[in-house]
Amino acid sequence: MKLTCDRAAFSSAFSIVASAVPSRTPRDVLRNVFLSVGSGGVELVGTDQETAIRFAVSGVETSSEGEVLLPTQRVSSILRELQAEQFEIEVDEQSVTISAQSSRFRLSSEDPREFPPVAEFSDESYFRVAAPVFRQMVRRTSFATDTESTRYALGGLLLEIEDGQLTLAATDSRRLAVASAACDQHGDPVIPERTIVIPTRAMALLEKSIDPAVEFVDIALRENDVMMRAGTCVVYSRLVEGRFPRYRDVIPASGAVSVALPVGMFLSAVRQAQIITDEESRGVDFQFAEEQLSLSSEASTVGDSRIDLPIEYSHDALVITFDPRYVAEFLKVLPPEAIVDLQLTDSDTAAVFRVDESYTYVVMPLTQNR
Repeated sequence: MKLTCDRAAFSSAFSIVASAVPSRTPRDVLRNVFLSVGSGGVELVGTDQETAIRFAVSGVETSSEGEVLLPTQRVSSILRELQAEQFEIEVDEQSVTISAQSSRFRLSSEDPREFPPVAEFSDESYFRVAAPVFRQMVRRTSFATDTESTRYALGGLLLEIEDGQLTLAATDSRRLAVASAACDQHGDPVIPERTIVIPTRAMALLEKSIDPAVEFVDIALRENDVMMRAGTCVVYSRLVEGRFPRYRDVIPASGAVSVALPVGMFLSAVRQAQIITDEESRGVDFQFAEEQLSLSSEASTVGDSRIDLPIEYSHDALVITFDPRYVAEFLKVLPPEAIVDLQLTDSDTAAVFRVDESYTYVVMPLTQNR
C-alpha cells in the first residue's frame, strides 16, 4: 500500500486523532493511530476504548486499499519536522515507511487486526445544532468541570434537550457554567431516561475537530453512549456514570445589584490582581463603590496590589472575594468587546455572570477572613 499525502492536511488530522490516543494503557495496540484506505477514502482512528474519533483525511492520493497502525508519538514527531509540502507512506507486512525529499523513516508496525473496532455514525435519527454555536457552548462550559473528582459526574458535561433547546452544564461544585442553544431533530430521536453526562475529554476532542466550514453537529444519544458527527469527523464516547447535581437549584433568580462590565478591561484587571496571589492567599477582594471597582490582593510572601477600574455603579458599597482564576477562565472564553452582566446579592451569596439569555456562569465567593 502506498499513499501520497498533503503534509499540512494530514498533519492537522493526525494531530486531532492523536488527542484520543492514551498516553498510558496496558494495551500497547491503543498507542497507535489506525489508518484505513478504502472506497470511501482515507480515515484515521484513535481510541482509548472509552472515547474514540474517526477522521476522514483530505489531500491523499492512492490507488491502494488496506490498513496500517501508525505509532502515534513517532509519527507525530516526524510530521512536525517534515518541511516538504508532500510526503509518502509505504506499507509492507511488518513496517511503515514515511519519506519526503531527502528524509526517510522506517518504523515497525503492529498488526492492524489487533486494533479494537470503533463504531461509525449510522443513526438516521439524531439532534442537530449549528456547529459554530455548539463549539462555542463547549468552550464556555468545559473549563468548569472537575476531571479529578470522583463525586457525582463532575468530570463531564451534562447534556439536556427539551422543547427544541439543547443545554450544556458543567460544575466542579465551586462554580457552574450553563450554555443553551436551539436545536433541530432529524428522524425520531429518543432521549434516554438516564442523565446524559459526556466526558470532558470527548467534548474537547469534538470542539477541537470542528472545521470552520462545517455547518452542523449531529448528536445521536443512546442509553450508554453518544455519537457526535461534525463534517467528516465522528466522535464516540461512553456516558459518565454517576449523579449530576441539581444545577438549576443553585442559580439565584436575580441579584440585588446588577453591574455591566466590559470583558476586555475586566479581564485585564483580574489578571493583574492575580499576580499578587499565592496558594495560601489566592483570593482577590472585589470592592464595588461609587463609579469604581477596585481589585485588591495581598500575599505575605509576595506583596500586595490594587487595581482600579471605572464602572457604572451607584449602589451601596459591596465587597466580595473571588478566586481570580475562576473569574479569568470565564472571561477568557468571551470576546473582549462583550458586556457581562454581573448580578450580586451580598458578600456571601453566589455571584451570577450573564451574557445574554444563552450563557450563565455562577461563582461561589471565598470567605473574607481566608
